[in-house]
Amino acid sequence: MTILTITLNPALDLETETPRLVPGRKLRCAAPRRDPGGGGINVARGIAILGGQADAAIALAGPVGQGLVQRLEKQGIRVHHLPAPGETRQNLSVIETETGQQFRFIFPGPEWSASDVDRLMVALPGLALAGDYVVLSGSLPPGVEAGVLVELARVLTARGVRVIADTSGPALTALASARLNLAMLRMDSAEAEELLSRDLPHPLDSAKMAEGLVQDGAAEIVILARGAEGSVLVSKEGRWFAPAADVPVASVTGAGDSFVAGAVLALSRGHPLPEVLQCGVAAASSAVTTEATELCDRAVYERLLPLCAARPV
Repeated sequence: MTILTITLNPALDLETETPRLVPGRKLRCAAPRRDPGGGGINVARGIAILGGQADAAIALAGPVGQGLVQRLEKQGIRVHHLPAPGETRQNLSVIETETGQQFRFIFPGPEWSASDVDRLMVALPGLALAGDYVVLSGSLPPGVEAGVLVELARVLTARGVRVIADTSGPALTALASARLNLAMLRMDSAEAEELLSRDLPHPLDSAKMAEGLVQDGAAEIVILARGAEGSVLVSKEGRWFAPAADVPVASVTGAGDSFVAGAVLALSRGHPLPEVLQCGVAAASSAVTTEATELCDRAVYERLLPLCAARPV
């Protein structure tokens, strides 16, 4: 059994700092830090940090893409190169040291054609076998419609692959309404409220919304994150809420990907669903204590686990 993450719109994330962002002036910055970025990549990195192993299937192109592969392989992650057009994108994050504010500049990535999508659909399904876990996470590149992700999930599910999706916008709407009975579907409260067109002020409201998605066949497990409050998990087995640990917040970047890493690793190891939720919330709680684009920290995760125990809701 393998965990495979898929990233169709990867990025090399550059982070630097300068005293203050001032229009029209040359801004002297610190030497940039470079990290592989993209939802699926971060999930694979998070799983490795927590002591597991995940392969990463990544749509890569050009020298930036090759540099990204080298960084991931140094972290012990096996990379499967998916065909992609153009050049792998770079994103930029700048921290104002005088204020502590972070400014994130996210670029769209190369435009995909219909033939690029066709090549992906030929290359990707063969990387996963029945019983494997495949994580679909992160944004879609320009030119790739939400229906492509639905078709990919359909093909994988038909082969007995356990598909886990953590996405947003049109892709989330399409996957939630496709009734593919995914292994897991995760979203945050803002995404869930947009999907439902109504507020979810209480964990019980999130649980009822998630229960409806399970009953409609969207997924076997539906998870709704509620930010600093915690997360709700619903399946046919029951409904649970796990509180986030009360910790100092350095950066919320990477918390969602760390949640998926902790939850998927626990699920793949056969943990009961309340523990799957607990592990995800503890990983997310750990991630917010780390700086900038860093993910969860294993020692902090293990310390926070008892504080994130799930209870019925």
